[in-house]
Amino acid sequence: MAITASMVKELRDSTGAGMMDAKKALTETDGDMEAAVDWLRTKGLAKAAKKSGRIAAEGLVAVVVDGGKGVAVEVNSETDFVGKNAEFQEMVSGIARAALGVGDVEALKAADMGGKSVADVITDKIATIGENMSVRRMTSITGDQVVSYVHNAAAPGMGKIGVLVAMTGGDEAFGKQVAMHIAAVNPASLSEADLDPAVVEKEKTVQMDIARESGKPEAVIEKMIVGRMKKFMAEVTLLNQPFVVNPDLTVGAAATEAGATVTGFVRLEVGEGIEKKVEDFAAEVAKAAQG
Repeated sequence: MAITASMVKELRDSTGAGMMDAKKALTETDGDMEAAVDWLRTKGLAKAAKKSGRIAAEGLVAVVVDGGKGVAVEVNSETDFVGKNAEFQEMVSGIARAALGVGDVEALKAADMGGKSVADVITDKIATIGENMSVRRMTSITGDQVVSYVHNAAAPGMGKIGVLVAMTGGDEAFGKQVAMHIAAVNPASLSEADLDPAVVEKEKTVQMDIARESGKPEAVIEKMIVGRMKKFMAEVTLLNQPFVVNPDLTVGAAATEAGATVTGFVRLEVGEGIEKKVEDFAAEVAKAAQG
């Protein structure tokens, strides 16, 4: 029976097996999907499928800079322990290097990594380490100079929070200070011009509702809103925030003093936006004891 690409994809999706393993299983079983699943299980190659439903909200963010380009990649695992595993860290480091040559996370999953796709490397690692894993996000930035910083580093270039700062002028030491500020404060955008209009409108609506509760006339409320929105912008835009290194200056003013212009930044934090399942410790131990 002819083995089609759609059959291979179906088997891969249902078992988590690598492409070549899935194709071989279908060839060995003459295209019988159920038999192919059993064939993969007997070879230990479908083990990853049992992990695929688990929430992977831990892991590492890795950052790599090459000249004027920097990339940050988030690779998730189920537990924090895996993030400390040297085998996992080596894989994450390789994935981050592969990310330098691609434009988005889907291209990264298909990228070559030692003769296998990144997706297949992860599938293999799921089988050996025994936890669900995924490449969740990647982002890149370019500039005259790109500086990186990792917070809570587990190994060189990887940790819980990864930051990249693009700038012209200035030096690496100043860029590192800005990156540390971004890691700590988590600005929403570089400046007012980059801020999502929907975020601005939502905040303005909230502030209008709060102000109207005071019972003041609309003309007075309008003036109140101008001041409140100015304060909001100072809180959420990087260049207008008080610099953590010297709160007497904004980040923008500090950059001017340093002879630098910050042109962009990216910040990735492990598990950001993932809803984590929480179990109390006693229940977790009891569950483990039951097998």
